[in-house]
Amino acid sequence: MSAAAGRDALHVQGVHAARGTRSILRGVQLAVSTGEICALMGTSGAGKTTVLRAIAALQPLSAGRIDVGGVVLEPGPVPPESRLRALRTKVGMVFQAHALFEHLTALENVVLAPLHALGWPRERAEAEALALMTELGVAARAGAYPRQLSGGEAQRVAIARALAPDPLFLLMDEPTSALDPARRSALGDTLRALAGDGRGLLLATHDVDFALGCADRVAILADGIVVDDGPPADVLTRPTHPATRDLLNAPVGEPVPRRTSGSGRRDSNPRPWSAL
Repeated sequence: MSAAAGRDALHVQGVHAARGTRSILRGVQLAVSTGEICALMGTSGAGKTTVLRAIAALQPLSAGRIDVGGVVLEPGPVPPESRLRALRTKVGMVFQAHALFEHLTALENVVLAPLHALGWPRERAEAEALALMTELGVAARAGAYPRQLSGGEAQRVAIARALAPDPLFLLMDEPTSALDPARRSALGDTLRALAGDGRGLLLATHDVDFALGCADRVAILADGIVVDDGPPADVLTRPTHPATRDLLNAPVGEPVPRRTSGSGRRDSNPRPWSAL
């Protein structure tokens, strides 16, 4: 890992990655800007989660380069956590199953990265965590354990944990997989608000309707590479690649309406957290 000139963009450049002897990624090219929501799509097993894990330095690269706002990951073993402090201020990740620690309260989960990765004093970490949880509508659940949270509450706590170091980019793995239609719509509002605050979001999903309603861009992953990339309405309603047509054969969930103002632009609805 090395540092480069600061840039407000995430670049995945020719990335290869393997699991054991099996090649998963075979030259992925992808870029995400701050303020943008990009849906990384593909059928199950396409490698979407592997891309996210590589960006978060949870998966080693065998070739290529990842630049996260000026912090560069290169081929070789995953660096020890002690060398990843700069990266943790650039990118946060929300796992599909939320991955909250069951023996810790919601607040204790959220303060983990600030305390242990960034070295903040506990008083500062807890104050900032509570402010963030208030913004996300879960401050009242700060003392609850994960098993006491609803699915929507657990997801918001997981988002708070990922946002605690104030990263430029947020990665989310299958964010709608356990949500009913109302919560899916509320999640879309939440993600739009985060993008409106200047964060870049990369969502790994096979949920076509959610991508159509929420994303600014869609990138289709198949056979370890990005085979299509563009506005959701173009990529998903006028598919040109067989992998996109395969994805469209199994639509998921109910449509998520794209909110617009009178000017035709997306309505930021800046703080819709509590509906989740």
